[in-house]
Amino acid sequence: MLRILNEWYIFVNEYISMKKLIFRKLYSDILLTFLVFCFVIGTIVWILQAVNYLDFVTQDGHGLKTYFLFSIYNFPKIINRILPFIFFLAIFYTLITYEQKNELVIFWSNGISKIKFSRMIINFALFLTIFQILLSSIFSPMFQNKARLSLKNSNIDYFSALIKNGKFVNIVDGLTIFIKSKNVNGNYENIFIDDSSKVNNRTIYAKNGLIIQTNNSKIFKLYNGKVINKDKEQINIFEFEQIDFNLSNFKSNTILVPKIQETSTINLLKCLNNNFLKKIINILVPKNNKCENDLKKKILYEELLKRLYKPLYIPIISIICCYLIILPKSNYNYKVYVKIIFLIVILLLIISESALRYSTNSYYSLLIYFTLPWLFSTIAYFKLKKNLNNA
Repeated sequence: MLRILNEWYIFVNEYISMKKLIFRKLYSDILLTFLVFCFVIGTIVWILQAVNYLDFVTQDGHGLKTYFLFSIYNFPKIINRILPFIFFLAIFYTLITYEQKNELVIFWSNGISKIKFSRMIINFALFLTIFQILLSSIFSPMFQNKARLSLKNSNIDYFSALIKNGKFVNIVDGLTIFIKSKNVNGNYENIFIDDSSKVNNRTIYAKNGLIIQTNNSKIFKLYNGKVINKDKEQINIFEFEQIDFNLSNFKSNTILVPKIQETSTINLLKCLNNNFLKKIINILVPKNNKCENDLKKKILYEELLKRLYKPLYIPIISIICCYLIILPKSNYNYKVYVKIIFLIVILLLIISESALRYSTNSYYSLLIYFTLPWLFSTIAYFKLKKNLNNA
């Protein structure tokens, strides 16, 4: 009797281990596909955006190091934006591949019901939902803020390359430079500088000039010219043989003030007109008086919803993808059915984006936006459960 019980115990353990093994393989396949798609699609989008960031070099005077750092720091933002779509592709591709290779039969033959299989997929989606909430609320704004700081802390170290013959250069605040020509030795000729960065305006004309760059400064040496100082009451003119015009004191025209997407979630929550919530946050985090008074409520609420609530659409995507296991590939309508599932998820992604834009127009629209994920997930899950039980 003890021998029989021992054999049954071994059998049950092996059976449970077999279930764990095949689910482990399922999760690893989904995760691997997800990471590959993240890398490939994320890199493509990052490269396309990085081309637009070249303006920091070609127009705003920042160097290649600043351009590279700014581009790298914006990569988490790209992953955060495309993550739901990437997750959909990973689940969709994995289930289609399993069906084509008859690997789903392994689950059914081991006594795993389709509804339990679906729940395991949904559980995986819940973990990813938590990950995206952390990514969108903490890491993405943090790295975007670092990108903005990289611009703020940089100087116009690519200035000399922007100067072209007969072109006005106004990449910095309060400074416009016009150079008629540049000779083969790298010296500039017929230089006009309009400096309105201070209280008194100053106009400088020089016959020749040369930009000298050191580790800590950038000097424009000007030769044989005139300086016209203008204030409200008088104009002073004097000639010079040589003067040094310091370019290091000027800042780029690039926007350096952090945008709402680059502001931490804690600071955004402190901007809410909710005294109870403010008290809780102030207990957890020291007071921060840097909340912008001109921050519009609509933009504030929309940003918080995008970070903290929009990821709830990820479990809905997993539920709809589980409809793929209802019909086998031998079914005549299988290919059409797969296309319909694909279009439904794409439509859901569009709804999640468009609904967010209108969610803060009124209290009713906000209520509808809060209701939609729970309504969609409830209907989709019970419909899936009914179809799987009838399959």
